Amino acid sequence: MAEENTPWPTELRVINNRGAMAGTFDDGSSFTLPAEYLRVESPSAEVQGHSPDERKTVPGKRNVMILEVLPVGNYAVRLVFDDLHSTGIYSWGYLHELGREYEIRFQRYLDELAAKGLSRDTGATPHKHVH
Repeated sequence: MAEENTPWPTELRVINNRGAMAGTFDDGSSFTLPAEYLRVESPSAEVQGHSPDERKTVPGKRNVMILEVLPVGNYAVRLVFDDLHSTGIYSWGYLHELGREYEIRFQRYLDELAAKGLSRDTGATPHKHVH
């Protein structure tokens, strides 16, 4: 259930040719969240797993786009991406948290990709030297 003090969006819209979502909240904050960031931080079990240890680092989403924003009750939206991922339910509180923590979370994502030898680009993997 939503907490009483959770900021509510006054506007959510897809911008940048479906490459980002802009949100304005009733606490006066506003954020632009790139589609790639929303996709790799999806609250779905597929990405988050069932515990922090199961959380997945999702590569190859630099050019992902948002196809649809579907309301879920009056507390969340379900985002459908052009890679057909559509199981993430983004509550108002989670969207606000993603906006507030964008720099930290996105840097963590980039660090995880680097540590695992993964790329933001689809199908691209860093060249491995063969000896």
